[in-house]
Amino acid sequence: MISIVIVSHSEKVAQGAVEIAQEMNTAGVVIRPAGGTGDGRIGTNTELIMKALEEVYTGDEILVFADLGSSVLSTEMAIEMLDPEIGQKVRIVNAPVVEGVVFAAIQAGLTDNVEEIVAVAEDAKNLPKGNH
Repeated sequence: MISIVIVSHSEKVAQGAVEIAQEMNTAGVVIRPAGGTGDGRIGTNTELIMKALEEVYTGDEILVFADLGSSVLSTEMAIEMLDPEIGQKVRIVNAPVVEGVVFAAIQAGLTDNVEEIVAVAEDAKNLPKGNH
């Protein structure tokens, strides 16, 4: 079964996204936050991200949802620092953080097909908001 890591510039945002997703996580997907710098500041921490990826690794795919550009760069650096066996299982998903993680957790309860889970998560960016 997939695992999920949420990378955000804010520790609170990452933790909040985990909290929301857990409400819909009937499949028991492991979801971990990797937010902030590790000392309470806004930013990202490659070592914190790497540790989260190692903690959730089960041999299956790890999906990463990142909030802003530099969080993607920090995640890419963390992936390069991982044992290659783990690194090859990590995929950064091009989806909004909260909606994407929720959709991925729900879809993981319906299928083990990673491509389907990723497609549903990425489709979350098309979720209409408002009456426009």
